[in-house]
Amino acid sequence: MATQTVKSVHHFPPMEATYTAPVQETFDVSNAVAAELAGISDGVLVAMRERMHCTIRLRGNKLTLDGEEQHVAEARALVDELVELVEGGHQIGAHTVDAVLGAVEAGQDVREVFDAVVWRHRGKKTAPKTVGQKAYIDAIRSSTVTFGIGPAGTGKTYLAMACAVAALHEREVARIILTRPAVEAGERLGFLPGDMLAKVDPYLRPLFDALYDMLEPDKAMNLMERGTIEVAPLAFMRGRTLNDSFIILDEAQNTSPEQMQMFLTRLGFGSKVVVTGDVTQIDLPREQRSGLVHVQDVLQEIEGISFTQFDHNDVVRHKLVQRIVEAYKEHTEERNR
Repeated sequence: MATQTVKSVHHFPPMEATYTAPVQETFDVSNAVAAELAGISDGVLVAMRERMHCTIRLRGNKLTLDGEEQHVAEARALVDELVELVEGGHQIGAHTVDAVLGAVEAGQDVREVFDAVVWRHRGKKTAPKTVGQKAYIDAIRSSTVTFGIGPAGTGKTYLAMACAVAALHEREVARIILTRPAVEAGERLGFLPGDMLAKVDPYLRPLFDALYDMLEPDKAMNLMERGTIEVAPLAFMRGRTLNDSFIILDEAQNTSPEQMQMFLTRLGFGSKVVVTGDVTQIDLPREQRSGLVHVQDVLQEIEGISFTQFDHNDVVRHKLVQRIVEAYKEHTEERNR
């Protein structure tokens, strides 16, 4: 019978435990770990101090933890996880602290989350940074149609793009199709200069930005010229059947239920679809229902279709973005009540 290797997982003591005596622990960390902890104005150290309820000081290569024994033990366990990530080649930031704590709280091995690399480019690894993002990647890999729904900064579009480029590279699909609804968000589309493609370019620009992060610009342009990668407004999808394609519909909260149905029925053989959007940022007329809201009621129980719901804990941008998202969420809930 084959043996199975079991990875060790750090367990953090419960935060509400009783008072324990103050202790001080000082230990050495490598140059690489010290550089990551002190990087970008001590961002990681600041996040650790906010979360771990003890004094944390870094002087050169010496890290000192000072506080109640329980809190020092929690901080040391966190540091051990961060050290393993750095030694495994991962870049860490302030958001990594929350990601590690979230993974441990969810009972997951931190390395299983961070090591689920989707795509590598210029020595940079694209991988999930939170438990929610790992679930999203797993859903994309196992489902034909995946919905990623949540606030800005959760990596919905970026990770979907990485999965698409990886699938094209592995010849799992023959082309990538990227689309968005060209909905006016306070600006008049007709007043923008140029032909129709020039007019919709601003709406598709975030897709180009993500694509150029995954591929060299020259290679991306070459693939687009050959039609291997197609970027087009949603209206251009009508009447088509999309076979052997990885299709991403971004900003889907701005589709109508009819447009959503039209898009989903473009699905052909050998294709995979990812739909992303944020239902708190709908730019449709107030009386019109969002197709992204409607589709959750219609397709929730259909086999082969998965829904991943992100929240503020999955935001991996500036810490303030996470707080803004949560504040708006609380305001909306209070207003609805």
